[in-house]
Amino acid sequence: MSDPKTDRHMLEGLVCPVTQATLAYDAEAQELVSKSAKLAFPIRGGIPIMLVDEARKLD
Repeated sequence: MSDPKTDRHMLEGLVCPVTQATLAYDAEAQELVSKSAKLAFPIRGGIPIMLVDEARKLD
């Protein structure tokens, strides 16, 4: 099992692959949200999926 502190630190270092903007972590939805690109990138099994094709479009 991975250390939650390490996971949090890793997530904070990621940026949006489209805009290079900082991402917001949504723990409840297990997503990284790019407000500027209006995309939510899923986190599956503790691994962020940073592919635009896998991202959910936000309204």
